[in-house]
Amino acid sequence: MKNIKIQVLLLCMGIGFLVGNAQEQNTKVVLITLDGLRWQELFSGADPLLVSNSEYVHDTTDLKQRFWRESLKERREALLPFIWQKASKIGQLHGNRNVGSKVDLTNTMWFSYPGYNEILSGKADDTRINSNDKIPNPNVTILEVANSDSRYKGKVAAFGSWDVFPFIVNEERSGVPVNAGFELATGQHLSERERFLNELQPMAPSPWSTVRLDVFTHSYALEHMKKEHPEFIYIAYGETDDFAHDGDYEAYLKSANTTDNMIQALWNFTQADPFYKDNTLFLITTDHGRGTDPLESWKSHGNKVSGAGGVWLILFGKDVATLGEVSTQSQIYSSQIAPTIAKALGLKSEKGSIKNNALEVSGN
Repeated sequence: MKNIKIQVLLLCMGIGFLVGNAQEQNTKVVLITLDGLRWQELFSGADPLLVSNSEYVHDTTDLKQRFWRESLKERREALLPFIWQKASKIGQLHGNRNVGSKVDLTNTMWFSYPGYNEILSGKADDTRINSNDKIPNPNVTILEVANSDSRYKGKVAAFGSWDVFPFIVNEERSGVPVNAGFELATGQHLSERERFLNELQPMAPSPWSTVRLDVFTHSYALEHMKKEHPEFIYIAYGETDDFAHDGDYEAYLKSANTTDNMIQALWNFTQADPFYKDNTLFLITTDHGRGTDPLESWKSHGNKVSGAGGVWLILFGKDVATLGEVSTQSQIYSSQIAPTIAKALGLKSEKGSIKNNALEVSGN
């Protein structure tokens, strides 16, 4: 059967997702979020106003040696080598506003729970999702839609560093297992590595009371993929946002760089495992942006922070057309991510939360 490519499709702008027949193509999906990572660092690397600023960096000499380069392209590659050396060569990067590519939130809150709800449910809900409180999400997420489909029942999972994710996914109603916050791996047949992680996590103090270190989220998720081979997995890294709130630009950059390495490990695993090889679609994004002016607003977000509604989107893997860094005038929204996943998996939402916001799609 002719291979069908995914492109980002917005008919009015001439851009779009072209998604093939998911059932025949047997697509697997890995959705990844990096909490609060700015599009500025993704596309430009270390910020020249912050990388040597002693107010936000403990060791400016070391940080500049690691991540500062005179060339913008060299800077971003030094910070995120996998994204720029591999993902950009086989996929698409959207959201560099300096070249006219825009990715925006449709919610007006511009902080985490509303952002994650929009990504996962395909719509903003400013009336009911207007705080980060641990309230079960009244909206149906794409994870729940997949788990309610007989083809994917029991083959969907979520892992997050923030302890609010069981509520965002509505674990109780959806039946989607969520390992988040400081939860341990559970079950009767834990692997040796899972048992080790369960011993190690309580002994590795996190700087924050509600967010664990991303290495545990990543390691639990990767081990689950090796053991259970889920068809659809969501991995939500959290450190970048919390280090930014702390005003620690050094840790913010180092965390982003480490997460890039983790994403590379996920990709390498999928390309070595017959279940995932050449059948896996990766989507990577963020829940909100951050400020830039005044300079101190890089630590913050929310609707009072100018620019915090600007985000980004990366796609690569199964059926993704190679567009690289998109530099055409374009506009896409975070609310289009869930419909794109639904299309890739061949899902329809009986409750309407996903299909009402779906993109126009076609094959070639």
